[in-house]
Amino acid sequence: MTTQTEATNQRTISKDVSIGLFIPCYIDMMFPEVGIATLQLLERFGLNVSYPLDQTCCGQPMSNSGDEVNAAPAEQLFVENFKGYDYIIGPAGSCVKHVRCHFDTIEQTADVKHVRQHTYELVEFLHDIVKVDSFPWAEFQHSVAIHNSCSSVRGLGIAKPSEIMGVPFDKTANLLSKVKGLVIAPVDRPDDCCGFGGTFCVTDEAVSARMGLEKAHDHLRHGAEYVVSPDMSCLMHQQGIVRRAGLDLKYIHVAQVLNGGPF
Repeated sequence: MTTQTEATNQRTISKDVSIGLFIPCYIDMMFPEVGIATLQLLERFGLNVSYPLDQTCCGQPMSNSGDEVNAAPAEQLFVENFKGYDYIIGPAGSCVKHVRCHFDTIEQTADVKHVRQHTYELVEFLHDIVKVDSFPWAEFQHSVAIHNSCSSVRGLGIAKPSEIMGVPFDKTANLLSKVKGLVIAPVDRPDDCCGFGGTFCVTDEAVSARMGLEKAHDHLRHGAEYVVSPDMSCLMHQQGIVRRAGLDLKYIHVAQVLNGGPF
């Protein structure tokens, strides 16, 4: 097992930089192991991580439904909780995208601007800021398909979307390629929406479920044992569809793989 001291050799930011850990409400309630893995992973690099205890929902569900009036108090509370940190890191692309891209209906104070500019999704933070070059403690002897969410791809630029010309890149794949034993299974339509879409899966249930099922068949067709994603909300949606269909496919957050657990 690699020690924390060995891991900090890769760190490119000072240990004095303060990091606020943002754990979305649904992860806190249903997938606490993802929050634990995120914290442990950041701490492996000697980073100074704190968890504001008063944090709640970032306001995304209300905002997605057009209810900016009721989204505003949640958004203001988020700013109040995280305004004092140099970086705010969350293991959820859609929630981070909401903070960065959609906190624009509340007054744009200096604190709001600071929080919006310094909130990062976990993969982009490790790839772009910490510039991690290895995860020597991690081993995952499985074939995995990567699901980068629509929010992560088109909102945060975590990978190149297929509809835009240019040199392909995938920050999630780059990090996972450094995990011992892990094999990435290429799929036919890697950046297709899985059908979750937040409230879309409620308002358009049949279409949403079919999109998720198509995604699962794409993954299985290419021999994937696991689907790995920076967005647990998408995995939650796909996992429910697969279980209902009786398909043999497992789902796990990228933080758990890179940290070596908890599984």
